[in-house]
Amino acid sequence: MQSYELDKSDVTRIKSALNGSDNQLAVILDEYHASEIAILFESLTQEDRQRIINLLPVETASEIFAEMHEEAHPEELLFQLHPDKRTEIVEELDYDDATDIISQLEEHEQKEILEDLSEDDASHIRNLLSYDEDTAGGLMNTEFIRIQLHLKKKDAIDEIIRQSEEIEEFYTIFVVDEHNVFQGIVSLKDIIKAKGNVEITSLVKADVAWVSPDTDQEEVARLISQYNITSIPVLDNQMKLLGRVTFDDVIDVLEDENTEDILKISGVSEDEELSGNWVEAVKSRLPWLIINLGTAFLASAVVRHFEPTIAKIAVLSAYMTIIAGMGGNAATQALAVTVRRISLYDLTDNQAYRTVLKEFTVGLINGAVTGLIVFIFALVFDANPLLGLVIFLAMTGNLVIAGVTGAGIPLMLKRVGIDPAIASSIIITTFTDVFGFLLLLGMASKLLL
Repeated sequence: MQSYELDKSDVTRIKSALNGSDNQLAVILDEYHASEIAILFESLTQEDRQRIINLLPVETASEIFAEMHEEAHPEELLFQLHPDKRTEIVEELDYDDATDIISQLEEHEQKEILEDLSEDDASHIRNLLSYDEDTAGGLMNTEFIRIQLHLKKKDAIDEIIRQSEEIEEFYTIFVVDEHNVFQGIVSLKDIIKAKGNVEITSLVKADVAWVSPDTDQEEVARLISQYNITSIPVLDNQMKLLGRVTFDDVIDVLEDENTEDILKISGVSEDEELSGNWVEAVKSRLPWLIINLGTAFLASAVVRHFEPTIAKIAVLSAYMTIIAGMGGNAATQALAVTVRRISLYDLTDNQAYRTVLKEFTVGLINGAVTGLIVFIFALVFDANPLLGLVIFLAMTGNLVIAGVTGAGIPLMLKRVGIDPAIASSIIITTFTDVFGFLLLLGMASKLLL
């Protein structure tokens, strides 16, 4: 099947097919991949989604559920299906995908679905439901291939073939001892290339990265990225193998975390769904705007204090917006880079210090350059070199403050255990506004009056 970009014509095409017979609809659906149908579902009603799911083979239907975004509420669609169809789809899903969907349902709804499953499937999903969804335990899949440490090459290959019948994809083979204690990993390539009927113990790689069930999902993603591995084992306190987290799950985590950070930096709650209505948007954003209003009064207080200065030098009011705006933009730049560094690396004290020092230097240089431009502007249009000097110093000082606070505040919040993306933007905006006005109006009061 050829891949192409979905657009409004695809939505129109599917909606038109929904007005026809099931056979016509099935022909149209066959031209789309499961992931594309999952995207198209966002533009369809729940009734239309149900019809399509009931029309498709269980394997394709389960893929669509696995690809649906959380905001499309696949759990609601799943629960509304006939119990037999619902059970078939859940049994076809990987345990981690099934758990992600079922976990969004009410407890009595979860119970109803699990009671229809086989005891083995229900047991696996109940086990995964016990872990926090933002941890390795919540991400892990309990379906994986493991072989005994002392198996011979031929027996190991036979065992891999036997287990692979129940697993759709696998990238790494995990090695355990007779007590299920993790011993390392081995690649299928190394087993096949090994000469003679050697024992797996001679091929195993013992020094590998692993995580515990309560490891935060961001740390899991960082480890997989750092070591360039396709999956990472999840071990309990006794080093027994519980499951694996694969790179495709990590891709979803990184997308979710990046979206969350962007929303937080913008002063938007992570609880607001991107596809939510205006009521949800207001409830999410208004509290942050009220907090921001409170901090704005601090900047206003500075301006009020220097009202006599502004009254005598009215042109200062024009330059105040420039100083504050430039400081806010510079602080946001420093904040975005620092939050990204924090999310990718566990910064040491020395690295944190160097990050702040770098932003201080960048702020000093950028402040001097932009300040010089405004100095020339004041010199040409206002014919006042001293005014230009005041603006130059205020611009330079505010951009230095912007760089230091933009880098320093998220690092301090991280140090005390607060998500650095949550309150950083409001705090740094207050700093740049207050100190920008203070520097400009304070120096103007001393040097120009």
